[in-house]
Amino acid sequence: MEASPNARTVQSYEEIAADYARETSGSGVLAEALTRLAEAVPAGQALEIGSGPGWDADRLEDAGLPVRRTDITQAFIDLQRARGKDVDRLDAISDDLGGPYDAVVMLHVLQHVEPKDLSTVLRKVADALRPGAWFLVSIPRGEGASWEVGESGRRYYRALRTKAEFLDALSGAGLEPEWTDQSPGDDGWLVVMAQQRWSGSSND
Repeated sequence: MEASPNARTVQSYEEIAADYARETSGSGVLAEALTRLAEAVPAGQALEIGSGPGWDADRLEDAGLPVRRTDITQAFIDLQRARGKDVDRLDAISDDLGGPYDAVVMLHVLQHVEPKDLSTVLRKVADALRPGAWFLVSIPRGEGASWEVGESGRRYYRALRTKAEFLDALSGAGLEPEWTDQSPGDDGWLVVMAQQRWSGSSND
């Protein structure tokens, strides 16, 4: 059986994890969003799906918010463990997310999820959150799905969504967008903070 686009993308990250970590070290691209989240969640615990090298989790923990770090890429898990961090292996598509959490963070990850799996992942996030808790997520804006070849020569599956499509998908999962930020123009990244609004969630 042929590997799924998500699995093939994970394999690409397995091969370039160390280079990715060096290139993104000290990155402050999402510093404002991470600060907003830490201010909105002064106590509790966050789940980070797709921690990668762990730089965003470091920033949240420096701000006082404990983070359960997870990734599906073993090379990123090994890299963080070598830094003395606790990291769990987690597949957001097939695994239980645990919880309830006071926040879930999913940055630079959802573009690798096939459209057929998006609603499942978002509902799992909503179910893993306490009512009123927060979801911080980023996605590249656009339309359609394709394979992108990075500077390393590795291939990555990317499923793009328009802002309207993604905000609708969040609302449909019981995650109400409360703050957004985006790159100028018609493409680039969209960052959203959404709040768990389903009073009937299994985490009540």
